[in-house]
Amino acid sequence: MSMLRRRLEEELKLRNYQPKTITTYTAAVRKLAEHYGRSPAQIGPEEIRTYLLHLLEEKKLSSSTLNQTICALRFFYIRVLGRPWKVAKVHFQKRRRKLPTVLTESEVALLLEAAKTLKDRAILMTLYSAGLRLRELAHLQPGDIQSDGMRILIREAKGGKQRYVALSTTLLPVLRHYFRLYRPGQWLFFGESREQPIHSRTVQRMVTETARLAGLAKTVSPHTLRHSFATHLLEHGTDLRFIQEALGHNHLKTTALYTHVSPRALSQIVSPLDRLLLRPPDPPA
Repeated sequence: MSMLRRRLEEELKLRNYQPKTITTYTAAVRKLAEHYGRSPAQIGPEEIRTYLLHLLEEKKLSSSTLNQTICALRFFYIRVLGRPWKVAKVHFQKRRRKLPTVLTESEVALLLEAAKTLKDRAILMTLYSAGLRLRELAHLQPGDIQSDGMRILIREAKGGKQRYVALSTTLLPVLRHYFRLYRPGQWLFFGESREQPIHSRTVQRMVTETARLAGLAKTVSPHTLRHSFATHLLEHGTDLRFIQEALGHNHLKTTALYTHVSPRALSQIVSPLDRLLLRPPDPPA
């Protein structure tokens, strides 16, 4: 498996897959091999199909995890082994999309006020003001904060892409104060040493703890601030395509999810029944 694993990792790297995806794909192939107790090169389409049904019916994997496993195995057999994908009648599972948790603007203010340190406050403000993913935040460098153009360069965007987002005028002085106090090196928000970016779990724990201190009843994660950023922009009339660019979404339909969670956007919809009842009656014949 070591030679095949190396080849799989090389093929994924050549196609610019993210490290997290590479780890997930290699783990999916390894688990298939462990299930049958032999090299995946010796496992045929019917056995793969049986294994996927086992994951679905017995292991009760979520639709997203099963879909990821299908993608990983298909990539391995086509790109690494050079075989056609002949696994029949196992289709991608439909994901049950849940509406995201969103904070109100007042709740965001309470969260920021509850931050224990300047660093925590700077992280929370950066996540919310720019709608960043956690990985994007962790890999910010000091030079990415471009005050002359009032923008932030996002290097570690999803899919290996880069983009710019607006730099908040409220955030800038906070980051300047943070920089003077903490003196970051390569990474704007460093971890245990200045040579390492802050760990994702560190940020997650900090956000959860700060939400508790703020007295928020909702479950709050770093991604909650990204959802809140998009929803609040929508509520204040920002064009959906601008929000799509700011979030780094490839498809507008992904961004359109926020039209379903914005109370203010919903309140602007007038039911056709209301229009009917508000219409003046027709004059008598």
